[in-house]
Amino acid sequence: MACISVPSTCMEGLEIGCLKKDRFRGSQKLQKLAQQLQVLTPTPSVDMELEQLDDNIGSKLEIMESVAVENDEFFLVNSRKRRAAVLICLFEGNENELRVILTKRSMKLSSHPGAGDVALPGGKMEEGDVDDSATALREATEEIGLDPHLVQVVAKLDPFISQHQLKVVPVVGLLARIDDFKAILNTDEVATVFDVPLEMFLKEESHRWEEKEWMGWKYILHLFDFESEKGVFLIWGLTASILIQAASVIYQQSPCFKNHLPDFQQLQKALKTNNIA
Repeated sequence: MACISVPSTCMEGLEIGCLKKDRFRGSQKLQKLAQQLQVLTPTPSVDMELEQLDDNIGSKLEIMESVAVENDEFFLVNSRKRRAAVLICLFEGNENELRVILTKRSMKLSSHPGAGDVALPGGKMEEGDVDDSATALREATEEIGLDPHLVQVVAKLDPFISQHQLKVVPVVGLLARIDDFKAILNTDEVATVFDVPLEMFLKEESHRWEEKEWMGWKYILHLFDFESEKGVFLIWGLTASILIQAASVIYQQSPCFKNHLPDFQQLQKALKTNNIA
């Protein structure tokens, strides 16, 4: 059986899964990756030095403190009801590259703000979920029919904050053989399932950005274009930020692209550090 419970560790930025060598039969590359995730300390993806934001933060401090007080509940993201998890399911491609499974949300989700968007399998934590790994695996089963027994959970990354103030925990899992995965889509939620090379989220070739604003603060929105036999896809927003971080941790290098503004996660971190959010 796959290990569903992922206990906490003292390692900053990464929580370790319950990997056992005699229970994972993946390729040497995946076995090496599993061992790597057990011992490494993550490298921040494109972390901007917080002092670079100090001047702007100081100039808006009083305004933002007022907003934060008025929206106290808006920033309470630690409760179970405001928690979610996504599965970063990695496997080895035909060219020995690491690839990650993604979905394109169904347009039937007309009331969902992310209808038609690319996303990692995942969703909100439910009452019966014992932890974040259980949430991610359950959602992957419900959305794309991924058997949780095929997935070896090896780590969790630092939580992300969505624009709706959900605390989203990325759970890293390894799929030993992609051929064992027979997708069964919940067509009410998922239009298609596809995969991309993880390393693309460190490269400039398919990357572009847009400048956005949140509560008066400017930030960078990452966008990646990807084309395959299954279609043309745009990977952006929270999904893009999570995969940039995952690629940075796994490959132990920062992205090639640089920006003059923080992304949404870096902005949230800076505001929190300065006791604004």
